[in-house]
Amino acid sequence: MVGGFSRPKKDKALKTTGGQLVKTGTIVLRGISTYKAGKNVKGRGTLFALCDGKVYFTRKKTSHGRVRTFINIEPIAKK
Repeated sequence: MVGGFSRPKKDKALKTTGGQLVKTGTIVLRGISTYKAGKNVKGRGTLFALCDGKVYFTRKKTSHGRVRTFINIEPIAKK
């Protein structure tokens, strides 16, 4: 780092929003642990799409009572 100053990383963020269309392999989220992979999404630190489709979010309660937000992709029907 130049000058000895540390800066926080800016690439850690939610890359897509709900209702947005994504292609296979598109990075949906990077570096945030509050969201978990749902249907047609894979990864741990970096979540990416497994198919073409529309992004949507769901919230579920775990067996310990904690609420988790899952990122899912609804596949687009191919013609």
